[in-house]
Amino acid sequence: MSNSVVEESPASKITEKITCYHCGQDCEDEILQKNGKNFCCYGCQTVYDILNENNLCEYYTYDTKPGLKHELVDNDAFAYLDEKGIKDKLLLFQSATFAKVEFYVPAIHCISCLWLLENLQRLCTGVLRSQVNFARKRVTIEFDPSQISLSTIAARMTSVGYAPLINLENSKSQKETHPLIAKLSVAGFAFGNIMLLSFPEYLGLDASEQYLQQLFSYLNIALSVPVLIYSSSDYFKNTWTSIQQKQINIDVPIAIGLAALFFRSTYDILFHIGPGYFDSFSGLVFFLLIGRWFQDKTYESLAFDRDYKSYFPLAIHKQIGVEWKPVVVYDLECGDVIKVRNIEVVPTDATLLSEQAYIDYSFVTGESKPVKANVGDLVYAGGRLLGEPVILEVQKKTSQSHLTSLWNNAVFQKPKESRYKKMIDKAARGFTWFVLFFSIATAVYWYYADSANMWLILTSVLIVACPCALALAAPFTYGNMLRVFGKHGFYLKNADVIERMAGINALVFDKTGTITQGAATVHFEGDLTQHELSCIKSLAASSVHPMSELIVKHLTMPAHWTVKNLIERPGKGIEGEVACLPLKIGSANFVGANALPDQTSSHVFVSVSGEVKGHFTITTALRNGIKQALVNMNALPVAMLSGDNESDKLRMKQVFPASAKLLFHQSPQDKMNFIQDWKAEGKQVMMLGDGLNDAGALKQSDVGISISDNAGVFTPACDGILQGSQLTNLALYLRLAKASTTILKAAFAISFFYNIISLSFAVTGYLTPLVAAILMPISSISVVGFSSIAVGVVSRSILKKSV
Repeated sequence: MSNSVVEESPASKITEKITCYHCGQDCEDEILQKNGKNFCCYGCQTVYDILNENNLCEYYTYDTKPGLKHELVDNDAFAYLDEKGIKDKLLLFQSATFAKVEFYVPAIHCISCLWLLENLQRLCTGVLRSQVNFARKRVTIEFDPSQISLSTIAARMTSVGYAPLINLENSKSQKETHPLIAKLSVAGFAFGNIMLLSFPEYLGLDASEQYLQQLFSYLNIALSVPVLIYSSSDYFKNTWTSIQQKQINIDVPIAIGLAALFFRSTYDILFHIGPGYFDSFSGLVFFLLIGRWFQDKTYESLAFDRDYKSYFPLAIHKQIGVEWKPVVVYDLECGDVIKVRNIEVVPTDATLLSEQAYIDYSFVTGESKPVKANVGDLVYAGGRLLGEPVILEVQKKTSQSHLTSLWNNAVFQKPKESRYKKMIDKAARGFTWFVLFFSIATAVYWYYADSANMWLILTSVLIVACPCALALAAPFTYGNMLRVFGKHGFYLKNADVIERMAGINALVFDKTGTITQGAATVHFEGDLTQHELSCIKSLAASSVHPMSELIVKHLTMPAHWTVKNLIERPGKGIEGEVACLPLKIGSANFVGANALPDQTSSHVFVSVSGEVKGHFTITTALRNGIKQALVNMNALPVAMLSGDNESDKLRMKQVFPASAKLLFHQSPQDKMNFIQDWKAEGKQVMMLGDGLNDAGALKQSDVGISISDNAGVFTPACDGILQGSQLTNLALYLRLAKASTTILKAAFAISFFYNIISLSFAVTGYLTPLVAAILMPISSISVVGFSSIAVGVVSRSILKKSV
């Protein structure tokens, strides 16, 4: 650098050409210098200042010159985002202290972008959390609107080089570019033309005009340069990043092989040693990119954000004429009127028509304090109603992103990491080091044995040893099994659940709504008027508990009373005020009655204005086939935990094996403690419940399954939703999970076998780099094909026995 630097201010101007520290571009007009670093404009310097002030200069260690050149940002450029109408269109959720927005950010291009955008809370006071979807170039931001505005967030993102692209008509529909396709096209174009120019060489023809042979060779170099600089750039960028982070990834040997092949070919042509191997080089990049495209498509097809229709068998009550009828949530249309009951989840954004409601948004915000909504307010999808039923008017069709975000919230993830993921990561790192050392040994041997072929053989070894098929084995095997489960009414949160299911060696069942369900005999004994019975029906209709629903079905009189001051106590009962009558329905202790000696049925007691008026005697029916299903799982330790009294104990003894533990009067805490005790004994526990009183136990277990009979109740703490009619096939699903691990091990074996065979051919010189590049995607396709076929065959074999 020139010593003639003029100090003008904390940021001084100099006139020498040099590279910008932030964006890496040449400074054309002037150079700004600060803290010994050079910047091409005030925009790049401002970004550096912001990062430096917030201790975020670690950003520059994640890539070389990761920033983007841009101009200074006008603070009012995004002021329009604070307009209510515009903000309502963009925000996924908003309250006084919590809001959520998703921006499309096309500037996302490398690991440093991801790191910076996921540290927005350190740049902006009021940002609570930010998460980047790198593949889709989207950033989901949660923030406190009382501390920071939406316009300020957008402006600050723009000031550091990541301007959100906002489309007010449809903020989620921006068309995303696919640079991989462009790189693939360039490599394919070069590959075809280089092969055409090399045609005389393939046929062994002598060029009559020497200058034409040289011209074609130089054209091959010119065609290969874009392939090296553009098409294969990701391999070199990833290699450089891994070196900076002192880690080795699978792109390192590929980059070394590509560089060796290109520079050796250039050397041969420039010094008239031979025609070079540019046909192999360009073809190699072309087929490598085909393999990467195939892998990207595979992962995309296995993404968690599957269609919500695939795994949410939820229903909600919709007004049809003068009646309320259950409909599936994805059949809702704008303008439909729906009724949401206590602890049901609101399936879509809707306007509150009732006077007021208390909504628990903890699934969305993590904050358990209920939010009060008044008539006319917008209630967001994902909120859970607390209290009396409310009427809502649908404003949007059921939102996939809202529903999946409940289930995929990090708060509800099991802390246990997939052992196969850990194994793959470890194997990939170890295998990469092995390939590097093996390649060096190969190069040394062939340098003395046949130096002319050393570079081709070395490149073949580096390329063919890529463990891409190994990386595809687990997600594709488990992904196909997820689809099989989904087709049979078993909807799992992610692939890791299958892995944990394979290790299950103990089962815990809830009773009501799980073992028993549906048809039942209901009889009331006591003294109630028709008006009081109508009020009781209105109160029971406010609850989603199976006993309440049985009472509602039993009572035939109309009941359209408004319920006020509703309180539902898990495991005890519900109370509220209906038509000015204080009512309670539930257990004997809850309503202040004496327990009955009859232990053959369940009893739901009723009190009106503090006076016990009688009780419903309910004999619930067992699920069809449940006894045989439990017999099929007789080899596993089994327990049943029920919050009810022991009225069903004799019948449960006839259903469960003699070794099963049958516990009654269990509170939600008791169920959690039981799960913890079994896990402390070394058991891997699967808990199956209806999700009402079992949320803690479902989360505590290794695998928690919520049983659903098309009710709008589920807990995000569960790992899967099982349709009630499919519970009898549980033993088959456990067998399928174990079979999945066997298939996965076989896929691993195929991948390793392929690498061993291919390396043996490559190291002996019988495999060219071009053939190696073709074999890479073929190996991936073979593993994917094997897992698909194996999962299909095994699932058909096992599930043919399904009930």
